[in-house]
This record gives sequence, structure tokens and C-alpha cells, in this order.
Amino acid sequence: MEEKFAEMEKKIGVSFKDKNLLIQAFCHRSYLNENPDFYLGQNERLEFLGDAVLELVVTEYLYKNYPQRSEGELTNWRAALVNSKVIGDAAERLGFYDYLLLSKGEKRGNGKARLYILADTFEAFIGALYLDSGYEKVASIIEKELISELPRIIELELYKDPKSELQERSQEETGITPLYKVMEEKGPDHERHFLVGVYLEEQFLGKGEGWSKKEAEEAAAKDALQKKSWLEIKKED
Repeated sequence: MEEKFAEMEKKIGVSFKDKNLLIQAFCHRSYLNENPDFYLGQNERLEFLGDAVLELVVTEYLYKNYPQRSEGELTNWRAALVNSKVIGDAAERLGFYDYLLLSKGEKRGNGKARLYILADTFEAFIGALYLDSGYEKVASIIEKELISELPRIIELELYKDPKSELQERSQEETGITPLYKVMEEKGPDHERHFLVGVYLEEQFLGKGEGWSKKEAEEAAAKDALQKKSWLEIKKED
């Protein structure tokens, strides 16, 4: 097993002194259900640590490199960098899924379940690397694999919360708060897919899809902002 993980270390540019820490970072709890005698524990404690380390590294980077930006802007940028989608995509690029220790059932999963497992694994990996190699090494990996996405996030304004923006603009123009309704829900319980519509009273503004209601609502709000349908509704005097 160590030989397999040695390939990953070489690819990423790390070298763990304690190989068990690295392997444990990739051990999902479902694997232990099928392999109760496995010599290592699952990765949730490392994930807990990695989540805190990740947020600290990103926060410090933003604080030092954007001295003219407000707390609110930096908070939005940080939230955009450390969300499950961005972290999961980074883990996917690094090929983490090929090294995961999962149950047979979890291995068949995709979509939302796969993304969340990858994001959790990335955080566990960060926690393990922090314990093994210290802050400077883990910060360099986070900057290379995650913070490098920041220019794209800023350019495309991916840090903006479309639901908040739609609410502010629709209330300003019409005095009405948007309402979100689930139009369709399908898929098994562990991999639900939602289609959500957003309305001002009875007027349909837009729709969006996602692997969670929150994700679908954000997509619907973004659709409505692009269409600017709320401008057709006059504000009551």
C-alpha cells in the first residue's frame, strides 16, 4: 500500500515521514465498516484539523496580499476558496479518488457524494501534512493547488452570493422578497438532484439545478439575475 501512495507523493511534491498519517487521510469510515481489522483509523479527525489549517492559511494569504480590501470582501473570497466545490475539484485534479480507501458501495457513488468525499479527503490530507511537515509546507501546497484559483474566482465574480444579491435588488426594485420552490426532486437519498424555481409572488424569475437545495437555489438566483425578470414588476407605492 505504501508503494501506491509513494506515487502520489511524487506527483504532488510531498514526502511524508510518517506514511501512516498519509494513508489514514485517505481512509473513509465506510472502508472500516467492511474492514474492521484495518490497522489505521478513519480520516475524520484529520479532516477536522485540516479544515482549520486550510482556513488559517487562506485567511493569512488574503490578509497579507490584499491590504486595501475590506473585511467583507476578504470574507467572501475566503468562502469561495474553501467551499466543497473548489476543494473537491482540487482533489479531483490531484487524482485523490484513485487512492481513497472506500467501501464497495461508496466506490459506486458519483455526483454530490463523490464531490463531498473528495473535499473531506483534501482537508484530511492537509491535516496530515500539517502534522507531518509543518505550516510552511502545507501553506505552499494550499497556495499551489487552491489559492491559485483566486484570480479566476475574482474575475468571474464567483465569490458573490447570488441569493443575497437577488434579494437586495428585487427588494430595491419591487419591495418583494424572492421565494424559492422545489420544482423537481429525483435520485436516491444519498444522491438527490434538485430543480428549484425562484418567484416574486406568482411571477417566475428563473430556475436552477444542483445536488442540494442550496446549490439549486443559488443557480436559480443566478439565472434570475441574468434575466432581470424582476424589473418587470413595479414597486408598490
